[in-house]
Amino acid sequence: MNSPHATGARTRVPAILAAGLILGLAAAPAQAQLASGSNAPVDITADELEVVNADCLAIWRGSAEALQDGSRLRADVLRIRYAPGRPGARASDTSCGDLQGMEAQGSVFYVTPQQRVRSNAAVYDAASDTITMTGDVVAAQGQNVLRGERLVIQVATGQARMETSARGAGSSGRVRGVFYPNASQGQPAAKR
Repeated sequence: MNSPHATGARTRVPAILAAGLILGLAAAPAQAQLASGSNAPVDITADELEVVNADCLAIWRGSAEALQDGSRLRADVLRIRYAPGRPGARASDTSCGDLQGMEAQGSVFYVTPQQRVRSNAAVYDAASDTITMTGDVVAAQGQNVLRGERLVIQVATGQARMETSARGAGSSGRVRGVFYPNASQGQPAAKR
């Protein structure tokens, strides 16, 4: 049997057996920030894991889920890309470096303690520390709901921007929000 390192072959194994086969990827520092300001590890689980060592790529399939502190990124498929090689490594070292990003495809949910977001796809970029969610995006915070085509979240700050391609009053598909005022707003002040 040929080594995946030597041939660039794809390795497909149940996720529970993957640990011993992907030491080059598993040892790479995660440096992902699904949770704002967290140094917690990113815990990933799925029904199946495929590793392409030559491309520094791990593909988690089947109800894939990445957890960090109180934040969760869930999708049908998670593709995790690492930088090729480690700084200062020998040319013969085929291990991979730091996490570059994650791509989530199909039934994507990003959940934090403050919000829930659903979309068709999402991309986490480690360099910019952003999550970009696309395709029928619905974001909810409490009862408040915001809809659009594309949502960009700056993970460290929680700042977000919702966009669509629709323009002009009366156009369908524009960014839309429904916001509920606090129950205490508009109520008379309590008597002392």
